[in-house]
Amino acid sequence: MTEIAALGPLEPLARASVTDQVFDALHGQVLSLALPPGTKLSESDVAKQLGVSRQPVRDAFYRLSKLGFLLIQPQKATTVSKIQIQDVRKARFIRTAIEVEVMRLAAANFGPKDFNALQPILDAQKAAVAKGDRSGFHRLDDLFHQVLCARTGVDFVWDVIRESKAHTDRVRFLSLASGSQQAYADHIAIVAALKSGSTDGAVQAMRAHLGTIECIIEQLRETNHSWFQDEE
Repeated sequence: MTEIAALGPLEPLARASVTDQVFDALHGQVLSLALPPGTKLSESDVAKQLGVSRQPVRDAFYRLSKLGFLLIQPQKATTVSKIQIQDVRKARFIRTAIEVEVMRLAAANFGPKDFNALQPILDAQKAAVAKGDRSGFHRLDDLFHQVLCARTGVDFVWDVIRESKAHTDRVRFLSLASGSQQAYADHIAIVAALKSGSTDGAVQAMRAHLGTIECIIEQLRETNHSWFQDEE
């Protein structure tokens, strides 16, 4: 019997599937509100525009619907879902509960190497604010929080945060038109509190940062009321 040779270290394949590419394209459009709430989407039209078959579009639609971004109704048009206020508040509660505990751990354990890992992200955020790059800042915002989790040794909680925060992403992105500077200042305050070794300070800085979404919701609902689904 021929023995199977043991494989050496392999690099993960970076090639994205067609479905992944379709998902990324649509996700970016929905997130940036280039496809605003209420927009009707057709599998055949999207497939034609992207030059792909309908199956990967159907799969991407399903993934987006599971995140709460699309409303798929059999025999009816698929539409970009409205922003559900209740879901945004639930997601904010879950995220705050998790990241407050991350702050407690970070305040007790962070050292110079951890702060050095965060500094390039803060520098890139400052540059994104100066350029008015909302998309870039949004990615760097996520990276900042992801690295906080990873450097604290609880990188697995980022998966939970990422899944729940989908409900807040459109609100956050819309707010970055005028709120990037404040978000960057919040991140500076979080790092400063951690450097001081103050657990209470770090917790309060994170609570304040994540709590701003309540004010943002009210401001955005006044100017874009049709994009929001009011609470029952």
